Amino acid sequence: MDPRTRWQRLGWAVPWLLFQVFPLADLITTPRPVAVQVVAGAGLVAFTVAYLGVFGRMFGSGGDWPRWQLALVGVLGVGLAVWLGPSWAGLMIYVSAAAAVGLPERWVWPAVAGASGVCAAVIAAHGLLGELFILPVICLLTAFALRGTRHLVSVNAELVEARDELARNAVAEERLRFARDLHDLLGHSLSLIALKSELAGRLADRDPARARQEMADVEAAARRSLAEVRDAVSGYRQVSLAQALAEARSALSAAGVTLRAPAPGNRLPGPVDAVLGWVVREGTTNVLRHSDARSVTVVLRTGEDEVELTVTDDGRGGEAPAGAGLSGLAERVAAVGGRLAYGPAEGRGFRLTAVVPTTAVQRPAGGPERVAAP
Repeated sequence: MDPRTRWQRLGWAVPWLLFQVFPLADLITTPRPVAVQVVAGAGLVAFTVAYLGVFGRMFGSGGDWPRWQLALVGVLGVGLAVWLGPSWAGLMIYVSAAAAVGLPERWVWPAVAGASGVCAAVIAAHGLLGELFILPVICLLTAFALRGTRHLVSVNAELVEARDELARNAVAEERLRFARDLHDLLGHSLSLIALKSELAGRLADRDPARARQEMADVEAAARRSLAEVRDAVSGYRQVSLAQALAEARSALSAAGVTLRAPAPGNRLPGPVDAVLGWVVREGTTNVLRHSDARSVTVVLRTGEDEVELTVTDDGRGGEAPAGAGLSGLAERVAAVGGRLAYGPAEGRGFRLTAVVPTTAVQRPAGGPERVAAP
């Protein structure tokens, strides 16, 4: 809806009313019976009001085409021009303009041609076609100009609507991204806190010193999680592979799970290092929640063009655990041009594999599909 008032929308159309100087001058200067002058004046006023109504509806609310107003413009315009002569033939310009903005496409040009023909016929009937031939031409040119204007108004409205839709989609995507980040951050940290709290409870009586150490780890994990959430809110959070492996070792050790992981090597490119850190985090979280595994193996293979990270456990295996974690991880991997595979490992357990190009650049996440791990 156009926020401007109707009179503001019609402001640009008012200058066109200057063409009515000619019928007004004829109405005042030409001797006619009073009844004729009154009827002609009333007809001109009604014609003008109907004409402005057509423009107010078509360029205002964009509703359905104004049938009765168009009909009134056409009937009054033709009737006044044929009745009162060449000075009133200029009203056909308004009829042409109203037809151009108010009629459906298939009827526009027949109506415009008819208005131009009436204008030319009225002028020719009084022997003034040579002097006023420009009026039928203006009828056609006005229709062309207003059809173009109406098209531009329509296209602009579509662009505004598309821009609003893109803005809404951007907000929705950002909400999904933020929800995914919080899920990945808090899912891992809260799983670690829950495990260490449970272990501290079991050790409280028989090994108080160890229990205190576990609770200290709980406090450290809670503080680290809080800091990560703050970083996520600020938009600066970055997870590294080395950090994720250290956290995984601590979490798995508390749960009695052995971790075999590669020693720190050469620093990977930032986007690659970050996304592989998320792979380790998600793999660790799934082991703690679902697998009942006793050991986890992380293998990192670095090639010239891509890096492959595999997290394998010896747990129950089976299908991928339900939840948003793996879906969010697939989006992260796809966002840097990589691919994610997961599924039952050979023999027993579960395997999670991410392959990421070494030249990875962060880009909008697409819609990666789930595939079974080889």
